[in-house]
Amino acid sequence: MMPYDLSEPLVIGISSRALFNLEQENKIFEEQGLTAYEEYQVKHENDILQKGSAFQLVKAFLNLNKLQDRRLVEVIVMSRNSPNTSLRIFNSIKDYELDITRAALTGGAEIAPYLKAFKTDLFLSAHSADVKQAIDCDVAAGMILPGNPHADPRLKIKQIRIAFDGDAVLFAAEAERIYQHKGMQAFMDNEEAKANIPLQKGPFANFLMTIAHIQSSFPNKETTPIRTALVTSRNAPAHERAIKTLRNWDVHIDEAFFLGGVSKRDVLSAFGAHIFFDDQRVHTDPASEVVASAVVPYREGDDPRTELPV
Repeated sequence: MMPYDLSEPLVIGISSRALFNLEQENKIFEEQGLTAYEEYQVKHENDILQKGSAFQLVKAFLNLNKLQDRRLVEVIVMSRNSPNTSLRIFNSIKDYELDITRAALTGGAEIAPYLKAFKTDLFLSAHSADVKQAIDCDVAAGMILPGNPHADPRLKIKQIRIAFDGDAVLFAAEAERIYQHKGMQAFMDNEEAKANIPLQKGPFANFLMTIAHIQSSFPNKETTPIRTALVTSRNAPAHERAIKTLRNWDVHIDEAFFLGGVSKRDVLSAFGAHIFFDDQRVHTDPASEVVASAVVPYREGDDPRTELPV
């Protein structure tokens, strides 16, 4: 078999608990231990799992491979399950006809060391520790929240819609730190003064650039299968630096919402986001009631709640 180059397609690493609803099984693991969990999974390995929060999104990304004569996306199951307990996962993948053939099954070991080996562009998991380690390895990662607003089997995603928060997600947390420690006026003054100075890249900047590259392979913008949005609490005059930063990165984003403290929930519902990435639970928790949402942890040393450097 010829070697397959994973540096070409968009690579999405997905945990089994993000792809499928394994909350009951996880409860068994937490309350009764590993042995009880393994026995349950083996006993039920022919029972098909229900769809999880990220199922529809993953299916839609895989459908992109049908639109061109090359594979645009690869999805790899990255799970702490052992090979012995993974058959139920693969049986479910087969039953749902998902084009997923690769997996990293670590038997309880950390996932993070394998993310770079698989050239992962995005990692989605329900396990917060794995997501935090992925972020610290400079991999875009989000902790998918419970809730399954797009589980209707009749629903077909014709256009993937991805929404991003700005500071600490697309952009680094430098400006957010000023807001946290010096207040709104200091934040506004700083952003207005630095309007022409690009913000540093946040954990999802490279992922957005990869998405933009895929979009560019579809010349008709009206029919591109992916649409992106910036949904941020910034407002004027802080909007200018965000727009000019994206321009400096040579990245096209389709829609932008500068909300100035207005709830993101209804805007995300109106946009029809199939996934929303934000660093703050005050935004992701209400959003998860209407769209699939993922919490982006702060990178090591990038937490805006920490004191300003002297």
